[in-house]
Amino acid sequence: MASAGEYSIEVDLEEQRAYLLFHHRMVMESPICSGRTQYPTPTGTFQVLEKDALHRSSFYGKMVDAAGRTVLADADADMPVPPGMRFVNAPMPYFMRFTNGVGLHEGYLPGYPASHGCVRMPKEQAIAFYNAVEIGTPVTVFGHAPSRILTSRPLTQPRLLPFFRN
Repeated sequence: MASAGEYSIEVDLEEQRAYLLFHHRMVMESPICSGRTQYPTPTGTFQVLEKDALHRSSFYGKMVDAAGRTVLADADADMPVPPGMRFVNAPMPYFMRFTNGVGLHEGYLPGYPASHGCVRMPKEQAIAFYNAVEIGTPVTVFGHAPSRILTSRPLTQPRLLPFFRN
């Protein structure tokens, strides 16, 4: 099994891409969705603090009615819950926390920064990153998220690279 120091993650907010590196060589590339302007993804050098394959947000989610239909898609846990409704915490599968309340996880990618600060990834890439890293794996987040929709590279097509060992 690889140690936390053998793998690392780099997140490029400007390109909206995440990279999984093994001994500083990229082995996987993935499109991402980072934090929107009001909730920017923090930049800096971090490490994976927690892994939780079945994580749910403790603060963000939606309001649903008695039949389970979504009434408010972008709700916070501190909002009053109207009678006959309930708050449902947002699922964040394959969560890899790297700082307070922020991590990488599976989620929707609309083609522009739209999260509450987390780094969303397609399911297959979230699983691959999750399985490769351990608590303590370095995570570097850099750049500035664009305020426009990216069109230079397809956001839905990840790139798998050959696995090199030296």
